[in-house]
Amino acid sequence: MSKSSTVTVRETPVAEVTTVSAGGLKIHGETFVIETDERIDVVDLTERIMELVRGLNVREGIVSLWSLHTTCTVFINEFQTALLSDIRRFLEKMVARDEAWIHNDPDHSDCDRMNADSHLRALLLGHSLTLQISGGDVVLGQWQRILMGELDGPRSRTLRVQVWGIG
Repeated sequence: MSKSSTVTVRETPVAEVTTVSAGGLKIHGETFVIETDERIDVVDLTERIMELVRGLNVREGIVSLWSLHTTCTVFINEFQTALLSDIRRFLEKMVARDEAWIHNDPDHSDCDRMNADSHLRALLLGHSLTLQISGGDVVLGQWQRILMGELDGPRSRTLRVQVWGIG
């Protein structure tokens, strides 16, 4: 077993923005960067994703959101101060940072960030979302928000959104 992580390499880099249409179907992909301020941070992406979908004039379809990082997640929940504190506390209780994680041990890993807890917390939240578009808008419940979870910040995080649909 190697001490180094295996790198995933694409033959061609992902384009920052792509749009294709065939018949009535439109597919639009876009990459964007979010700067975070704290080690554990939650950023509300709802308005950004909703504006993108509205601007594409897609009436019915899906929107897919991906984190391109192993310690940055995307998920649905409320965006409310007390709950955000509870989310941080929950993650810290579920996966203790100061545990003797093998990923943090130089005898077993080349990771210099000491961030095993961040990787393990990401397993709980996930790296992608797929949402419906109906009537030209993202389908969300009354209190649901599209959130990005930074688990190893502060850092610059790259996300990829792709919208499929018909106008």
